[in-house]
Amino acid sequence: MKTVVLSVAASLAATASFAGGYVAPVVEPAPVISPVAPVEVGTDWSGFYAGLQYGVGNAEFSGSGDEDDFDYDSYGVHAGYLHDFGRFILGGELDYNKVELDDVDVDGDLIRLRGRAGYDMGRFQPYVTLGVARISADGEGLDISETGITYGVGAEYLVHERFSVGLEYSRNDFSDIVESESGSVDLDTDLVQVRATYRF
Repeated sequence: MKTVVLSVAASLAATASFAGGYVAPVVEPAPVISPVAPVEVGTDWSGFYAGLQYGVGNAEFSGSGDEDDFDYDSYGVHAGYLHDFGRFILGGELDYNKVELDDVDVDGDLIRLRGRAGYDMGRFQPYVTLGVARISADGEGLDISETGITYGVGAEYLVHERFSVGLEYSRNDFSDIVESESGSVDLDTDLVQVRATYRF
């Protein structure tokens, strides 16, 4: 009996010593992860494109002591390639325009090969153009086939990743389109166009 009492007392003492020396485990708090702000991906204008354009303009014939001007409509297609260097955009474009003079029975074809330099402002891109133009027209006793220079300014807005709309003003200058005994005639045209472009 004495042995049993001593065993119980020893067990209680051991339990008490363990209870007094218990240290709760340290639980480290989970790290707080700050939300990462989404990074907006810049617009990349690089790639091939093609589209349609419609415009109105004015054609001025001058020389030989005479001066005439006519309003005209134009419509056609364009295609080109742009490379986006980050801030600046460079490329080239070929376009064809069917030209119809008002009030006279004269139709023409205007073909232009132009270089293009723009500035990347995200979805908005202002640009300038410079190149060569070829005009061919006939009717009303007029027969023209001449090469000249073309230059202009424009702006384009990216409505969708693959679709953009734009507005452009250009001037096309042709010298000596008609030569006669009384002198030569020059042709200068102004053209304002709206454009719709698909990007590949």
